Amino acid sequence: MRATLILTAIALIGGAASTIAQTSHVHGTKHTSHDQAPVDAVLTEPGQGAFAALSEVVRVLEADPTTDWSRVDLTGLRAHLVDMDRLVTDAIVTQTTLPDGIIASATGDATTVAALRRMVPAHAAQLALDERWSVEAKKTDKGVDLHVTSDNPAVVARIRGLGFFGLMASQDHHRAHHLKMARGQDAHGH
Repeated sequence: MRATLILTAIALIGGAASTIAQTSHVHGTKHTSHDQAPVDAVLTEPGQGAFAALSEVVRVLEADPTTDWSRVDLTGLRAHLVDMDRLVTDAIVTQTTLPDGIIASATGDATTVAALRRMVPAHAAQLALDERWSVEAKKTDKGVDLHVTSDNPAVVARIRGLGFFGLMASQDHHRAHHLKMARGQDAHGH
């Protein structure tokens, strides 16, 4: 009788362990523990884009012994990252092809227009540092117009290929700009 009870207990425990194992390994994933990632796992993105940018900036600031923490402005950087997100996800852009480039008219709801008016002129000034094209941003009643033109047909093709969103993402100055903002330094008028 005792042997039967032991075998029954082992069977019940084994069945419960099997059920737990099956529910712990959903969709074929293999976890060593819910609290511990496999040794070879390396994450490079700490989540949502703005959070990732803030996380990266915090890491750099903490690693720099010369960081002046009394000037650090991560709230200002976060506001800028929100503007960037609004520009990319909420702006409504009408693009007009010109013989020598484009005019992109960007608009949206009131919050998006406010973000566009902060972002586009500042980025246009950065784009204008590239002598291959001419850049002008104009605030309008409905948002912002971005004019980008060139005399070089290859550059005109590039302008058209990039379009508004590509132009706003070009001229890789964003990381340095974000770090300046986080350090409480003036970063082209934002």
